[in-house]
Amino acid sequence: MRKRQVVVRREEPQRNVRSVKYGECQKNHAANVGGYAVDGCREFIASGGEGTSAAFTCATCGCHRNFHKRQVETEVVWGDIWKTLIVPYNQLS
Repeated sequence: MRKRQVVVRREEPQRNVRSVKYGECQKNHAANVGGYAVDGCREFIASGGEGTSAAFTCATCGCHRNFHKRQVETEVVWGDIWKTLIVPYNQLS
């Protein structure tokens, strides 16, 4: 029978946290006449509170949130976890 030793090793798993921010408005207000004109709205500001239909309308330009440039920032967060490994005794160095 082989001897085995239990090794407890600490690992830090990776978690991704995303935050979404909506920038300048990209709605073409002159599309129906064949031109190109944007209103100059620089940042999406919600008209209402979160969970309401007004939260999707910009208070500055009145456009829907989908017309604003979406900027996703991903942040890597490391946490703590203990992992137990069972390794044959003769493989330890």
